Amino acid sequence: MKHTALALSACAAAMIVSTPALANDVPPEVQAELEELRSRVQTLEAMVEQLVGSQTAVASQAAEASAAAVAAQAVASEASEAVAAAPSISMGAAPRVRTESGWDFRPFGRIQYDMGYVSGRDRLMDPGLGWSNELRRGRIGVRGAIPGGFEYKVEVDFAGNDVTLTDALISYDAGDFKITVGQHNPFQSLEELTSSRFTSFIERAAFTDAFGFERRVGLSVNYANGDFRWDGGVFTSNIDDLTSDEQDSYSFDTRAVYSPEVGGAQLHFGGSLHWRDLQSQPGNRYRQRPLVHSTDTRMIATPTLPVTEETSYGLEAAVIRGPFHAVAEVHWLEAELFGMTDPTFFGGYAEAGLFLTPGDTRGYSGGKFNRTRPARTVDEGGIGAVQINVRYDYLDLNDAGVVGGQQNLIGASVIWTPIDHARLSLSYGHIEYDDAAIPAGADRNYSVDSFGVRAEVDF
Repeated sequence: MKHTALALSACAAAMIVSTPALANDVPPEVQAELEELRSRVQTLEAMVEQLVGSQTAVASQAAEASAAAVAAQAVASEASEAVAAAPSISMGAAPRVRTESGWDFRPFGRIQYDMGYVSGRDRLMDPGLGWSNELRRGRIGVRGAIPGGFEYKVEVDFAGNDVTLTDALISYDAGDFKITVGQHNPFQSLEELTSSRFTSFIERAAFTDAFGFERRVGLSVNYANGDFRWDGGVFTSNIDDLTSDEQDSYSFDTRAVYSPEVGGAQLHFGGSLHWRDLQSQPGNRYRQRPLVHSTDTRMIATPTLPVTEETSYGLEAAVIRGPFHAVAEVHWLEAELFGMTDPTFFGGYAEAGLFLTPGDTRGYSGGKFNRTRPARTVDEGGIGAVQINVRYDYLDLNDAGVVGGQQNLIGASVIWTPIDHARLSLSYGHIEYDDAAIPAGADRNYSVDSFGVRAEVDF
């Protein structure tokens, strides 16, 4: 109201001053006041015009700022979406790349270098005995996931101045079931399925190599629910044999495992059954090295037999409780021979082990032994994990007129795991042979001592 009255008074004054007739009748002192008022009105008008211009500029700037804010918000939203869509990279022993859409990629590998010694060279006159060394395994591979529940794995081994394909598979995960196609292991035994990175001796039990356990190309189904696991599949030959046409075969293989935890102890009970037809390339030989792989000498071996079919079956049992573990397996192989009596060969072992370092235990998952993770690694101020093991290993390749020999091994090992992904292993075995394939002079019943050291890293 005050501003309105002032404006009306100013307007009236301006009219009086601007009208000559009225101005002549106004006293001089009033006219002076009116002139001053008109001057103030003009000043006020100029200020109003300036204020209106400033408000227009401010409104324009506000509109521009609002548009800039909207644009910045859009850019931030796009950047946020881009960051969310970008793959995440995590580092462990090796890098792992993952995306929200379900892609997963990670390299892995292992290097195992062995040095070994087998006594008896002076008696057996075999150049493969004595000291030897080798790159036992040098592997590199990739594994990961594909959107939709698919997984993949490819691995090659470049040890022995040769490149061979170990695993090459694609699998589909359907909850409790998993379907796998490609080259993988046909579920032969606990000892065979446990990775060489986690075995308690530098070489597996004698029957696993003697009976020809190996990866083969096939299609398999796995069912896992709680403490129960079942695997089954149909397989051909190893991919190297398929490509070289050296051997043609097909087999049906299955394994079941029950692994409950009872009273703080991890138990394992399992069994496997296998049947194999050697098809158009019959013939096989069963043999084994003396604990270390760096020698190619086999003191226990059958001659090449006209094998047309193989049926094998095995039983497994194990327990892990704190630092202690024990495991035993037995396996039979019946070889159907063309024109000969069919022999049945047998192998098995019993083992016990103990960690000397507090808080350490043997790893287990998925129906097999797994990685040991030291409670205090060397980089954390500890000494890592130290484990001692003892084993009795038996193999009998004598039956139905076939004389391949018998082996009795009493062994011990020490394993030092300074960090999760490195190990140093020492294995010793005293081996008694009966009916050995290589005679010591005229004697086929004798003993040898075998010692092996392995240094390994994996990622």
